[in-house]
Amino acid sequence: MKAELLDFKIESNNEISAQFLKREIFSFRDAAKFIQNLDYGRNADKTDLKTIFTENRGTCSSKHALLKTLAVENGFYGIQLTIGIFRMNATNTPKIKDRLLKYDIDFIPEAHTYLKYRGQYFDFTRTGSSAKDFIDDLLFEVEIEPNEIGEEKIRIHQTYLNNWVKDNSDLKYSAKEIWAIREECIEDLSN
Repeated sequence: MKAELLDFKIESNNEISAQFLKREIFSFRDAAKFIQNLDYGRNADKTDLKTIFTENRGTCSSKHALLKTLAVENGFYGIQLTIGIFRMNATNTPKIKDRLLKYDIDFIPEAHTYLKYRGQYFDFTRTGSSAKDFIDDLLFEVEIEPNEIGEEKIRIHQTYLNNWVKDNSDLKYSAKEIWAIREECIEDLSN
């Protein structure tokens, strides 16, 4: 399925829909394109999805939670907001290559948020991003709600990471150290 087929008209006057309508964006397809073209970066308050509009940026979590919310506001319930844990490595995330080399790690299990619709994957994180960027390295996934992109996403990710460290006794880092290295990788991605 092509992303163009994942579409509906924005007709709601609810909070998120109104933000798009104010910008003369009248369809989900155009909303997704708008969101995909915004800068990547953490929002000051990820619990308030409207900050994406005031800060002109967002992460995979906030951008996709916003699009899921837009869908629900417009009675389009088939879209799933999904967290996937994938092998973040130098091939699928070239900006972290030097960081992984520094710590002598092949990959870090990273949480990524995206949308699923009728078995198809959609990634609107960055201009040019697509599910092809991570799907071959996907280890685990679970559906969440937009209000779970904060603490719940972190809990899911850290639980997976803790289990991964326990299952890989040859790792020379603790789960806490892997999380710190991961934060450095995220910083690399923001630059």
